[in-house]
Amino acid sequence: MPQDKLIKITNKETGETYWTRKNKKKVERKIELKKYSKKLRKHVKFTESKK
Repeated sequence: MPQDKLIKITNKETGETYWTRKNKKKVERKIELKKYSKKLRKHVKFTESKK
């Protein structure tokens, strides 16, 4: 996976980060994904942030 395609998604509460990719041709808004938080032990919302 090329590094320029990666985006960083973070959780505001815990500061945890995940790295993922998105199709920039189809998705123009910021991405929000529900991912598992190890600190909170449940699925929470992660939003796209700057690298």
